[in-house]
Amino acid sequence: MRTIIWTILLFAAAVVAATFLGANDALVTLYWAPWRLDVSFNLFIIALVLTVAVVYVSLQGVNALVGLPRRAREWRLTKRDRSAQQALRESLALFFGARYTRAHKAAQRAMTIHDETPELGSDPEFTMLAHLLAAGSMHRLQDRTRRDDHLSQALAAARGSGTRPAEEGARLMAAEWALEDRDADRALELIGELSPGVARRTQALRLKLQAARLARQPLDALRTARLLAKHQGFSQAAAVGLLRSLAIEALESARDADQLRRVWQQLDAADRRDAFVASCAATMMTELGSAEDARAWLKPFWDQAASLGSEERAELTRALVASLRGMGVDWLPRLEAAAQADVRDPHLAYALGCALAEVQLWGKARQQLERCGADPRLPARERRAAWRQLAAMAEREGDQARLHRCFREAAEIE
Repeated sequence: MRTIIWTILLFAAAVVAATFLGANDALVTLYWAPWRLDVSFNLFIIALVLTVAVVYVSLQGVNALVGLPRRAREWRLTKRDRSAQQALRESLALFFGARYTRAHKAAQRAMTIHDETPELGSDPEFTMLAHLLAAGSMHRLQDRTRRDDHLSQALAAARGSGTRPAEEGARLMAAEWALEDRDADRALELIGELSPGVARRTQALRLKLQAARLARQPLDALRTARLLAKHQGFSQAAAVGLLRSLAIEALESARDADQLRRVWQQLDAADRRDAFVASCAATMMTELGSAEDARAWLKPFWDQAASLGSEERAELTRALVASLRGMGVDWLPRLEAAAQADVRDPHLAYALGCALAEVQLWGKARQQLERCGADPRLPARERRAAWRQLAAMAEREGDQARLHRCFREAAEIE
């Protein structure tokens, strides 16, 4: 294709030359006193073109000769820049290949070449990356002193570069290293120095979550995990399990009833609507001597017990049975409605039977508890507890035969 184009241009030039230069009728007269020179117009044009070409080539040659030292200096600078870039790439490859000592030496070589060439000093990002690779290598080699030195130089170079992504990346890596060192306070400090926009990124939130858990700050970890779940940092199932475990961990950090109430109020509304979290909170509150508060936390779940799953009902039953002491008869309609809504669920029947026994409705309680004690779907612990309650009722009534039978039934449960 190129040959065809040049051929067309050549023919066009021949046509133009034949058109304008073919007649050769004009003359050009040059005066240089006392001389006079007459030449044809065609010769004058050709001589003029050749003269311009010679002058142009001469100027270019002189310019090339004068600029030779500059080009030699640029060539040497380019060669050193390429050597530094090659050393940096070699350090990166060795770092990913787990050759950390060699990676550190390659990064040092790149920084040495860069420092010995003043003309390359205007590239702080190169210096930052080299120091960051060296710091990462030292971290893997457990040389924390040299790692921190390289890290501080990398942060200084990043601040000098004026590009925030470089500094943000260095701080995120430093926070990750602090977590690997089990230094939660240092990790939280580094994350706190990030701008609000960077602190909301998924990686920053992950690091903050790990640091909060390491520092035993379950409420902060819970809030961070909720942000991560909002940004789809976890799958739906993993998010539910993590938020539940963190909420329970926050509740378990309470040491008295007042502190437990404060933690419960600080939980998100979604956490307080979780049956497992509420059951854990109610059980702990009962152990701390405030069964009334425990039942108040469980009340909303028992109002809609029919819509809950079997595992949630089981947890709610254990929590409610543990907090029955001092319960009034106002709970009975709620429990009876829940038991009638699903007569096949043994947990609901067990909760109703224990509540009836608490308010001393012995006949109804005996019917429910005997059915629960004989139901193999109910866990062994609840079945034994049902038979022990029946034994206590029999002992109160003085029925020794039924007392012995209840204890025998409880002992035979495996």
